[in-house]
Amino acid sequence: MRKILAFLLYFPVMAFAQDAAPKEWKQLFNGKDLKDWHIKIRNYALDDNFGKTFRVEDGLMKVRYDGYSSFDEKFGHIFYKDKFSYYKIAVEYRFVGEQAKDGPGWATRNSGIMLHCQSPESMGKDQDFPISIEVQLLGGLGNGKRTTCNVCTPGTNLVFQNKLDKRHCINSDSKTYDGDQWVRAEVLVLGDSLIRHYVNGEKVLEYTKPQTGGGNVLGHDPALLVEGKLLGEGYISLQSESHPVDFRKVELLNLCGCTDPKASNYKSYYVKSDNKSCVYKRKKK
Repeated sequence: MRKILAFLLYFPVMAFAQDAAPKEWKQLFNGKDLKDWHIKIRNYALDDNFGKTFRVEDGLMKVRYDGYSSFDEKFGHIFYKDKFSYYKIAVEYRFVGEQAKDGPGWATRNSGIMLHCQSPESMGKDQDFPISIEVQLLGGLGNGKRTTCNVCTPGTNLVFQNKLDKRHCINSDSKTYDGDQWVRAEVLVLGDSLIRHYVNGEKVLEYTKPQTGGGNVLGHDPALLVEGKLLGEGYISLQSESHPVDFRKVELLNLCGCTDPKASNYKSYYVKSDNKSCVYKRKKK
């Protein structure tokens, strides 16, 4: 295990998925509707899309608050229907407009990609954030440095620079992206071993061994927060944290699959074997 992890840590930055054609990426957001997604907003039942917080307009997934009189800590998340373990996800986003009334100051131009999430069904009605690893998306405020693709840890911890790090958020090495410009965030996720963040193709953060534990989550089922339990898979969700944000692309490259070159569905870029999924052509008699 140590040898495998060491190999992964020093593998060239963009080596994973380099052989994958664009058509190999699965479009999680179809640009038309919210099919295959589930919504959970704090203090509301699953799939109650209060105020049309999440909507599709002009081919974009939009997060809006024109249906709110006050934000009132109604943190929301939209979950893709399937779980994943080994993959690369890419999200193209931009912040627009003004923050919702009474949104917390820290949430200005703030959203996130939540990885290895608990299921939306297992969240408490008044739970604020899913137990997950958050790739924190931040827009610049026009007055100094503000990195994006940081990592935050609602109900989780991680190993950073070879030490268990219990800080809630760790900043990346990214540039600051002011204004309403589009930014592409990519994340390489290798089960419970390694997670890497990229911004517009540049590696900005890396850590290992995501695990449950710590705090920074409210309203959850305590039985799900087992200290030190490694997170090897989970759901993916996007946040609504009180600032309007657009997503024009949410795509995923699965890195787990058939690794037998003799199979018709073999892919050279898979890093995790699932040879039960292999498909073989029948020989003609």
